[in-house]
Amino acid sequence: MAEPVRFTLVGGPTLLIEVEGFRLLTDPTFDDPGVYDLGAVRLEKRTGPALAPEALGPVDAVLLSHDQHADNLDRSGRAFLAGVGSVYTTPEGARRLGRGTGLGTWEQALLQGGGGRSLVVTATPARHGPAGIEPISGPVTGFVVSTPDQRDLVYVTGDTVWWEGTAEVARRFHPSVVVMFTGRAQTRGPFHLTMDGNDALEVAQAFPGARLIGIHNEGWAHFTESAADLERAFAILGQGERLLVVERGRTVELPSLRGNGSLEEADLGSAHGAA
Repeated sequence: MAEPVRFTLVGGPTLLIEVEGFRLLTDPTFDDPGVYDLGAVRLEKRTGPALAPEALGPVDAVLLSHDQHADNLDRSGRAFLAGVGSVYTTPEGARRLGRGTGLGTWEQALLQGGGGRSLVVTATPARHGPAGIEPISGPVTGFVVSTPDQRDLVYVTGDTVWWEGTAEVARRFHPSVVVMFTGRAQTRGPFHLTMDGNDALEVAQAFPGARLIGIHNEGWAHFTESAADLERAFAILGQGERLLVVERGRTVELPSLRGNGSLEEADLGSAHGAA
């Protein structure tokens, strides 16, 4: 019998994904609450991680959307990278970190594990705010995780809004689960840097066969939409059952993913939570 897929939320953008025998972690953030002065902006972390790094167990690879912002890679997260076999991020991030595999948009890497298992990691376009923000926010990437036989399993958007780049991901890939970085982040100016409810609903329409998980919407002062706001938006438009709610420190399990926009042996309403 095929293995289920599990999602465990550490907090913020940090999600453990267990799929096809691999354990993948998005944007490691394990610091306690504190303040980060990034020069142009000041970020305030209000909530520490729900799980310590040692509670996670071994991690095969980190999917790091970008390294330049503390709410995606903090001090403890940087230390965590030293114990991970594979790190995938932007080319600029790999150079700054001095390790990992830097992937340009649409570039792929093969993640190999024991027993002949492997996954394909594809870097996807991301724009961390409105058009023209790139020189300020810096490069960001998302990721699609697929099997070598081209079953698209999980799409992690990274810090991005909905734009033509994310729409192109939907044209090229058909994952069973989409992990959205939401929260409507605002650090300065009247614009948002991560997905708001409207963006997330666009994702739902673009990936009609997928379950959706909204993370990176709590724990920091610059988030202006909560997980509850996202749930309400989806419920109002009749998309509530599409949204898979993963609470901090808890694990949600889905049946094995067929890939290409479908779940195995289950309908959209089937999920199991665990402590």
